[in-house]
Amino acid sequence: MKKQLWVVGLLMITTITFGQKKEIKRAEKALKSGDVTEAMANINAAESLIGSADSEEKAEFYVLKGEVYLADAGKNDFNKMKEAADAFKKAKELGDSKINDRAKIGVQNLRVALVNSAVEDQKRQDFASASEKLYTSYTIKKDTSDLYFAAGNAVNAKDYGKALQYYEDLLEMGYTGIQQEFVATDINTGEVVVFATEDDRTTNMLSGNYTNPDERMAESVRGDILRNVTLIYISQGENEKALKVMKDARIENPDDTSLIRAEADMAYKMGDMARYNELMKEVVASDPNNPELYYNLGVGSSKNGDNEQAITYYKKAIELDPNYANAKINIAAIILSKEGPIIEQMNNLGTSNADYKKYDELKAQKSQLYKDAKPYLESALMLKPDNVELARTLMNIYSQLGEDEKFKAMKARLAEMEGGQ
Repeated sequence: MKKQLWVVGLLMITTITFGQKKEIKRAEKALKSGDVTEAMANINAAESLIGSADSEEKAEFYVLKGEVYLADAGKNDFNKMKEAADAFKKAKELGDSKINDRAKIGVQNLRVALVNSAVEDQKRQDFASASEKLYTSYTIKKDTSDLYFAAGNAVNAKDYGKALQYYEDLLEMGYTGIQQEFVATDINTGEVVVFATEDDRTTNMLSGNYTNPDERMAESVRGDILRNVTLIYISQGENEKALKVMKDARIENPDDTSLIRAEADMAYKMGDMARYNELMKEVVASDPNNPELYYNLGVGSSKNGDNEQAITYYKKAIELDPNYANAKINIAAIILSKEGPIIEQMNNLGTSNADYKKYDELKAQKSQLYKDAKPYLESALMLKPDNVELARTLMNIYSQLGEDEKFKAMKARLAEMEGGQ
């Protein structure tokens, strides 16, 4: 009797095994023919039977499941992408050499889908979703650049806890982001484009849209990571941790200008403008022809109450880059900031002859402010022709200076700009 039961049990196991193989074959056939719906139905039917399969059959099943779910995910179904990721992970854990290459191809295709979907999320400013997709990509491919970009998107999503976790993991792994990059120049824009792989660049070169293929080494992003870690600590009120991270980093790399910038950003965030200016001078000394550095020094000096020094820095930035619109705007803003106290004095004057005389003097001073600010604003508007606030400020200045033709022209231009918004 016992022997009879054993035979029946064996027959049942054989039937189940045959059933799961049948469903897997059907799913594979449907996927190859492009019938993803049928493939999905078959793979789901096979999953309920897979428990009794040997490791080789399980590995084959999970690779196929990953392929089917990835095909069904399209460009945006993240839940199905996650299902595919889980399936490929299980297949890799089983470690069957027969499906190893197939699993690698599946993982690579999934990573491409996740990264492309994350890029679309970034365009929509859905940074939380982009971060999650990039982190999922990291978990399956272990490409640390995915983790780095996942952290950056978490920062943009203001999920500082998650960003900090990712950054700390990167620092522990010694991640720098230094790697070989495959680049080419876009013929239409003149911009240097970085491609994911050499094969990717080769394929794009065939389109005829690119020229000058080349290789280069990417710059270290360690300073950016440390900068973000310290700023996150500061935002959480953990100033001591921020200081310690930066101190250790500077000891380790005393001449790393990206770290000096990171410490300067930290000092700025903590309101230590004296330290900020001191550090920025170190940075400028290492790169004296960089207009952005002088601009940042100008911002720091202005925040520290030293507007004259700020103007000196802004002018240096403009000397190095005549098209630095923001530096011109900030100079004009500093000049015009003196208008308020002058108007207040004018309003407080009486009706004596001395007061009338003082009023005329103050009026002349106010007009001179407008004249001093005007060329900077006009130049900035040429560089930023769609800036409504620049146009409005200039229109008011023309009115105050009695430049009627320019006032009318700017008024019409402003109306056109606002009407187009």
